[in-house]
Amino acid sequence: MRKDHPVTSSSAQRSHVLDSSRPTAAPGNWQDRLRLFGYVGRPRADILERLVPPFPEPSTRLWELTRINPALAYRVARAMDWLGPVLIAVIAGAIRFWHLGQPRALVFDETYYAKDAWSLLQLGYEGTWPDRKIADPQVLAHPQVIPLSDTGSFLAHPPTGKWVIALGEGMFGLNPFGWRFMTAVLGTLSVLMLCRIGRRLFRSTALGCLAGALMAVDGLHMVMSRSALLDIIVMFFVLAAFGCLLLDRDNARARLAAALPVGEDGHTRPDQVTGDRAGMGLRPWRLAVGLFLGLAASTKWNGLYFLVFFVVLTLLWDVGSRRVAGARRPYRAVLRKDLGWSLLSVVPVAVVTYLTTWTGWFLSDNGYGRHWADGRGGTWSWIPAPLRSLWHYEYGVYQFNVGLHTWHRYESNPWSWLVLGRPVLFHYQSPKPGQDGCHATADCSQAILALGTPLLWWTACCALVYLLYRWALRRDWRAGAVLCAVAAGYLPWFLYQDRTIFSFYAVAFVPYLCLAVAMMLGALLGPPGTDGKRRTRGAVAAGVLVLLIAWNFIYFWPLYTGTTIPIDDWQSRMWLDTWV
Repeated sequence: MRKDHPVTSSSAQRSHVLDSSRPTAAPGNWQDRLRLFGYVGRPRADILERLVPPFPEPSTRLWELTRINPALAYRVARAMDWLGPVLIAVIAGAIRFWHLGQPRALVFDETYYAKDAWSLLQLGYEGTWPDRKIADPQVLAHPQVIPLSDTGSFLAHPPTGKWVIALGEGMFGLNPFGWRFMTAVLGTLSVLMLCRIGRRLFRSTALGCLAGALMAVDGLHMVMSRSALLDIIVMFFVLAAFGCLLLDRDNARARLAAALPVGEDGHTRPDQVTGDRAGMGLRPWRLAVGLFLGLAASTKWNGLYFLVFFVVLTLLWDVGSRRVAGARRPYRAVLRKDLGWSLLSVVPVAVVTYLTTWTGWFLSDNGYGRHWADGRGGTWSWIPAPLRSLWHYEYGVYQFNVGLHTWHRYESNPWSWLVLGRPVLFHYQSPKPGQDGCHATADCSQAILALGTPLLWWTACCALVYLLYRWALRRDWRAGAVLCAVAAGYLPWFLYQDRTIFSFYAVAFVPYLCLAVAMMLGALLGPPGTDGKRRTRGAVAAGVLVLLIAWNFIYFWPLYTGTTIPIDDWQSRMWLDTWV
């Protein structure tokens, strides 16, 4: 029995198919009535395996082609459950850490977050820096000058993401490698996590590794992993929360399955009383969900939308679990047995986590607005002054964010994000011949463009349509889960179409685009048991598409890493006029 199978070994050995003449739902349902008139229906899987599908045994066919010992082939195939994701993560890390300290500059919004992170490290709160035209050259100079004052500064985002960046600066100093180190680490770890999350979601190590490999070669994820910006940190915490939701779903359904009665034939049967009234036990993974979503929201506020969407998602999963278990009124059962505990497991933990991240500000005297509420009376005077001061500060941040309408050359409308209508230029230099690696006869280009790998993103647009079909017409919960995560990261930005927003915010839902593509390619391969010709054709088509995506990533590599190339080569990569 596999270690990661949440069901007991004796249960896993039961038949996959029930006798179709035996009722498979609550007594008195429409199927039971139709059986009186000769209705047979489709064979149904054992309720136990419908609640918690087992992980299939790994295929040894590939390893047997090498003519190694069958027992060794099986052990190698089993090891790929972890070995495959780790190898993909190592490759992703290698390309993300390659020349991480180049260019030696504060690219795009690094000018804010790298310096604020250093301020948190030194003061515990965000101090004040001179204008970027003065401060940036001093920070990059030899010898370095750090013109930081202890006067509190008004900032538009909570502190967690900057604390993460500060960890790298604490280890390596206030330099490009130091302030990019932790985002590269989180970008690499997120690839590993996505491989394992995809494996659990699809019950397939191959599809999980495929999703991770696709994210490893996504240009937007690559650029954000090599820049000290906050959005890749939001992506990491949200992805961790999504993985915890999957673990919670499997564990809760396993407990519910264990509470169901077992018939004389050895099969687990649905039971109305159990489905309606059984508890699902302690759910520690939901506490972890609250922790990670609190960290996401305390990095950037768009993490709050994931909190709302994921709470709804997990409640709908509970409805589905109880319906399969035989509940007559699954929504009422969830409202009575699960809703309260779900909210208490996630929301308070997220709130406490959010407040905890402001500890440095609470302990300071000079943090911006720290003593605003001191000595103030009024209706809310019973709330501790530090909390009221933070609320006032955060209200000012809210007003700033919703009122940010300053035109920016690289701003974009969210309608264009999925088709890569307007990427963001993070950095650009035009070296002359003989300078900075320019070996052309004319000027060269040194650019960092926050652009997703085009073939991957355009394929993902098709994959999202396929997932809508799977969710709406085939009731596939996996498609619904992926679509929910994409919606949480994407749809809220349509509320702020007049605000100054950028396409690189989409990195928060890049993992789920990769899962969508992996799921579509899995369908292209065909289900297990499909005839050999069908699977061969599907494998060839999927393999060609994956290789084209990898080639597309390599082709755009210079634009992701700031590599110096001739200006003609740069222009040949501007596939759309809106990219310039």
